[in-house]
Amino acid sequence: MASLTFLGGTDTVTGSKFLLASNEARLLVDCGLFQGPAAMRQLNWEDPAFRTALPDEVLLTHAHIDHTGYLPRLVGHYGFAGPVRATAATVDLLGVMLPDSARLQEETAAYANKKGYSRHRPALPLYTEEDASRALDLMQPAPYHQWFPVPGGRARLSVAGHILGSAHILMETEGRRVVFAGDVGRWDIPVLKDPEPPEGADLLLIESTYGGRRHDAKADPDGMLAEAVNRVARRGGIMIIPAFSVGRTQEILYRLRGLEDRGQIPRLPVFLDSPMAIDATELYRRHHEEHDLDMEDLKEAGRAPLRTAHFRLTRTVEDSKRLNDLDPPAIILSASGMATGGRVVHHLKRRLPYRQNLVAFVGYQAEGTLGRSLVDGAERVHIHGDEVEVRAEVAMLNAFSAHADEEELLRWIDEAAPQRIALVHGEQEAREALARALSETFAGEVLLPARGDTIEV
Repeated sequence: MASLTFLGGTDTVTGSKFLLASNEARLLVDCGLFQGPAAMRQLNWEDPAFRTALPDEVLLTHAHIDHTGYLPRLVGHYGFAGPVRATAATVDLLGVMLPDSARLQEETAAYANKKGYSRHRPALPLYTEEDASRALDLMQPAPYHQWFPVPGGRARLSVAGHILGSAHILMETEGRRVVFAGDVGRWDIPVLKDPEPPEGADLLLIESTYGGRRHDAKADPDGMLAEAVNRVARRGGIMIIPAFSVGRTQEILYRLRGLEDRGQIPRLPVFLDSPMAIDATELYRRHHEEHDLDMEDLKEAGRAPLRTAHFRLTRTVEDSKRLNDLDPPAIILSASGMATGGRVVHHLKRRLPYRQNLVAFVGYQAEGTLGRSLVDGAERVHIHGDEVEVRAEVAMLNAFSAHADEEELLRWIDEAAPQRIALVHGEQEAREALARALSETFAGEVLLPARGDTIEV
C-alpha cells in the first residue's frame, strides 16, 4: 500500500513537500521553501524526513519558490541526484528562479554580516548558486496531457492556470490515483489558459489559500489599478508594487498597458526592477502554448502586451540604486510579492516615510511577512535592522489573485470528482473554513494533515 507523508505546505502557505512512497519507489511532489517569519524560515534548516532516504525522483507542480526553492538544498546538502520533472515552461522559469533564489540567500547572508543584524555569526546562506546550478542539471521537461513513466507508476500533467507552466499532477501507483493540484488558477484571467481539473482521484491534495473567502465578483482589477496610479500621479509620488516575479508581474504589466492604451492612466515611467522578473517576462512572451486567446489576439495585432509605453528594465544593482533619485511620478515593480526579501525591501525602506508615495499590494500576504504588517496598518516596521516610519499610502488591491477562491475551489473539486480530499497549502483558519464548505456538498473524507503526518493512499 502506498503512503503519503506531508513534509510542508500543511497549516501554512509555504514549504510544500509531499512524499509518496510505495514498495517500489519514493517520489517527492514539490520541494518548496518555508517563507515568512523567522520561526517558519528556520524550518528550512531542519533535517526533513529524507535525511536518511532520498526520493528517487521529484515532480514539480510549478516554479514558485514555495514549491521549488528547497531543491538546491536537497541537492547541495543531501546529495540528491535523481531526475526532476516539470513542464517545459517550469524548467525554463527555474533556470532563472533558482539561481536568483541562491543569490538572494547569499546576498542576505552577506548583508546581515555587514550590518551585524543576524543572530548567527557568521550568517550563512541556505544554499549557493553552485547548488542551484547542480539542481538545474537534473531538470527534465514533461509534456501536458501525456502519460510518462515514474518510479512505481506513471504520471500526467494538466493545465493549472496559476502561472506560466503550472500543472496539476495525476499520479497512478499501485492501482491508486492521486492528484496533486498544486496552486489552482482562476477562470477567465488574462494571459494564461483556464485550469483543467483531472478527474477521478482516489485522493486529492488541493490548496486552501482562500478557504472561507471569495473574490469580489464585482471587483474591477483594472479600475482599482487605474485609481491607484492616478492618485500617485496627482500628488507626484512613487508607486511601489511588490509583485512576484512570475505571474503577478506579467499580469500587472498587461493591465497597465491596456489602461494606457485606453487613456485611463497617464503614461508614466514604469521600472521593472528585478532581473528574475525581466527574464520571466521574456519567457512568458516565448511560451505561446500557455497563452489564452486574448493574449494571442494582441500579439497578432502587432502589440507588445507586456510592455508599457515608457518601460525601463533595471538589471544591475547600480541601476536599482539609481532609482533612489527617481523623478516622480513613476511606478516601480519589484520582487518579492510579500516583501520578504529582494530589491523591493530597499525601495520600501526608502519610500515608506513619505506621504506622496503609494505601496500597492496585488496578492496574498502571508502571516509574519513585511507585506502583511503593512497591509494590517503597521505605523512602523523594521527593515534591515532599522525602524522605518510608515507615512506612505498602503493599498491592498484585492481584485488581483492567481489563486482560486473558495467558490472556484469548490467548482474545481466538483469537476475533479475525488473520493478523498486532503486540504493543504493554507493557514489553519482557511483550511477549516474550506472543510466546512465541503461538508455541505462532499460526502467523502476531508483531511487536514499536519506537518509530518503520514496517511495511506
